[in-house]
Amino acid sequence: MNTFESEVSGRIAKVRDETDMCASAARFVQTSILPQYSYNFSWQGRPIIQYPQDMAAMQELVWSVRPDLIIETGIAHGGSLIFSASLLALLDLTDAIETGKPIDPRQSGRKVLGVDIDIRPHNLAAIEAHPMASRIQMIEGSSVADDVVAQVRSVAAGYERVMVLLDSNHTHQHVRDELEVYAPLTSVGSYCVVFDTVIEDLPAEMFPDRPWGPGNSPKTAVWDYLKTHPEFEIDRSIDDKLLISVAPEGYLKRKR
Repeated sequence: MNTFESEVSGRIAKVRDETDMCASAARFVQTSILPQYSYNFSWQGRPIIQYPQDMAAMQELVWSVRPDLIIETGIAHGGSLIFSASLLALLDLTDAIETGKPIDPRQSGRKVLGVDIDIRPHNLAAIEAHPMASRIQMIEGSSVADDVVAQVRSVAAGYERVMVLLDSNHTHQHVRDELEVYAPLTSVGSYCVVFDTVIEDLPAEMFPDRPWGPGNSPKTAVWDYLKTHPEFEIDRSIDDKLLISVAPEGYLKRKR
């Protein structure tokens, strides 16, 4: 660990002592949900619907893990797929610089696999027209349907380093079912990231027209899954680093 990394680790370890900062961050998260703050951002021209802090965390994880395949459930406008694909492109670029051998992006093995129950035609067209399209494969269907799961497993079987991002239906049961299927595809040392765990920390009245809410959320699914899956642990250093995140306790690292 170099000096900078050591200093960062030291600061993160003391974050919870900074009570004013933590309280301010929690207030911002709660007050930013209804105004749809996370809808204000895009990546390479496509809406990404993420907090910038989580985007920064994902960049760090992808650089550290160096995955060959990123599996994402939930596509929406496609911004997250394009974000992941661009990070994989940067990995290829650095590999090319280090080896002195150019990598044709059309032949690179690194790619993103996206799954969504309803890929809207205008979103599909925009994703397929994007410069990152050659790195993206999409499957339409429920992420937990047997035929979809079979397709995902078939693709994942050809890769050594796999990262998983779960961001589709946010009910406890759906996320719990996704974890049972997708978390095992995560490579040792890599991450399964469960988004929107923040739902558990927000007032129930914020979700009047949704099937999810406190007590029935991605975070309760994570808690339940971890009871019987000690191969994963919550990377709380990421929570302490970000403070502002839609995925508190959702960054799950596979230890073994």
